[in-house]
Amino acid sequence: MEITMRTDQSQPPRSTPPARRADAERNRAKILVAARAAFADPDSGVSMAEISRRAGVGMATLYRNFPGRRELLEALYTDEVDAVCEAAGTVDGETPGAVFMAWLHRFFAFYASKRHVASELLEHSDGSNPMFNENRARVLAAGRPLLAAAQHTHEVRDDLTIDQVLDMVAAVARIPGDAGYLEPILRSALDGLRPPTDAGPAQDNR
Repeated sequence: MEITMRTDQSQPPRSTPPARRADAERNRAKILVAARAAFADPDSGVSMAEISRRAGVGMATLYRNFPGRRELLEALYTDEVDAVCEAAGTVDGETPGAVFMAWLHRFFAFYASKRHVASELLEHSDGSNPMFNENRARVLAAGRPLLAAAQHTHEVRDDLTIDQVLDMVAAVARIPGDAGYLEPILRSALDGLRPPTDAGPAQDNR
């Protein structure tokens, strides 16, 4: 009797045990938390070794997750963009206008805290890095329905686009100063989004 031997050496890839995957996710999360706190201070000049120490992981684990500083910065930036986009579906408000305003405050907080990360990221990558355009497009897409709903209920003037509104909020976030200084400026800027009231014909006081 002739016995046929299988010569097919291909085998299905081994799946990573759930416990190992969970450990990897926890390590990645710890690195991002440590890096987020470190990069919050633009003058800290924190090194990858310091981030590793703060996260409580080895350098090998750090570089396995993020091969370089640029990759870590990109992950931080994208992680926060994810949160801003998700907030578009979770922020509270009694009216569409209130929901939109609450989301703009969330965007302001993101922009104010991440401008230092973005600035350093530009130093470690080409200025034409598609990540910036891709993430901007995601934020615009998240905010556009909120603006449309607020305009539909006449709570926000209808001659503005989401691009213009976010550019205005970003401009306020770039002003030097702490939260106590910037918050009244932001409120004044957002007040300008309301439709103008009809004050009637101007009186001739001559």
